[in-house]
Amino acid sequence: MELQGKKILIVGLGKTGIAAARFAAGRGAAVTVTDEKPEADLREALGALEGLALRVLTGGTDAAVVAGRDLVVPSPGVPPFNPLIREAERRGIPVVSEIELAFRFLRVPVIAITGTNGKTTVTALVGHILAKAGKRAFVGGNIGTPLAGYVGGPQDDDWAVLELSSFQLQRIETFRARAAVLLNTAPDHLDYHADYEEYRRAKERIFENQQPGDLAVLNADEPGSAELAQRLKARVAFFSSTGVPDEGMGLRGAELVCRTGGREVESYPLSMIRIPGRHNAENVMAAVMAARYAGCPPGAIAGAVESFRGLAHRIEFAGEKGGVAFYDDSKGTNVSAVLRALEAFEQPVILLLGGRDKNGDFRALGPTIRRRVKEMVLFGEARASIGDQIGGLVKTQTAATMSDAVHAAYADAAPGDVVLLSPGCASFDEFRSYAHRGEVFKETVNRLEDRTTAARRN
Repeated sequence: MELQGKKILIVGLGKTGIAAARFAAGRGAAVTVTDEKPEADLREALGALEGLALRVLTGGTDAAVVAGRDLVVPSPGVPPFNPLIREAERRGIPVVSEIELAFRFLRVPVIAITGTNGKTTVTALVGHILAKAGKRAFVGGNIGTPLAGYVGGPQDDDWAVLELSSFQLQRIETFRARAAVLLNTAPDHLDYHADYEEYRRAKERIFENQQPGDLAVLNADEPGSAELAQRLKARVAFFSSTGVPDEGMGLRGAELVCRTGGREVESYPLSMIRIPGRHNAENVMAAVMAARYAGCPPGAIAGAVESFRGLAHRIEFAGEKGGVAFYDDSKGTNVSAVLRALEAFEQPVILLLGGRDKNGDFRALGPTIRRRVKEMVLFGEARASIGDQIGGLVKTQTAATMSDAVHAAYADAAPGDVVLLSPGCASFDEFRSYAHRGEVFKETVNRLEDRTTAARRN
């Protein structure tokens, strides 16, 4: 694809939009960047574009700016009903994601991972395994460095390992992953997608351009996976936590067993996994299959998995005070993620839920809350809405802020309890991001007075 002289409109000045703008301008395109935020709120982003020959429009832009463009590239999270996107489609102007734009210049084979939950963990783990096996890997996409920030460099890696969101996959055309993983789907981002079916179709596009020599990894325990497998060109392998598929990996007792054509080819001890929860056994199986496809030997895979300690804000131990353990699952921004987090604990749980609602159905938590949760503390914008759905299933109280919720939970917690922040909501009512929320959670926990120490002092 030739960008020289092409008129390109970038919609959104987040990290991805900046990377796309810098890449396109560097290739000689006539780039215009728009963002609804006022200039005063975009100083850091504008600084990243300083010195480039491009036009920046802030504070909202009339849809007429689309006229005459050769290509429109929306940032992830810019919804399909955005006026600029709708106008581009009305005019027949191609609209592609940054991933699609960058892929057209990528010379490195791709391992791509998507799913409602677990995709960041699996992406990081695949990159970790490849590195331990002596392979060079770029790890990015929806995490870390956008792909557009990579393709302008030397591209001297063996693999590009990419986390991909539904937003990015919804607008691909030629993007192809040699190994593609769909971990799971559950209702999410329904404030963006028209419905769950549209959301799932966007996720499934990760397999769209695969060829017979490629690998598609599916969750055997997910409804619809068997039917999806019949539609794919790539070789399909499944993972399962309820049995061992004939093709793929499954859990059998204390082992993860790998089969090809119904024949057992290797196994790994479940004890090598150091991150909690059955869902992380599933994540590891998916990562192992992708790594095997990339040529990583079993010994290197096992050693890498054993040394992997997980990622921040994903059921991360945040400290202990007075015999009460605190866990940060701030990345749990949807109902299905909360379910997975709760299933990781046998101890009584005081659950912190809240933030900005994404139209989640919290009623689905009901049976698990009755089984595993001692108390709920609902906080933030969504506290009343969540309370209307599930308040009263167990002892329930509300708090205006997340920090207030931590203090309220600690006041009611007994030694041996777990206080779990798994909010099931976006963070933007109070925080810049889920990571910011998680850091504030950990700081709040750190400042709590240890009641054992206080009792000795008194």
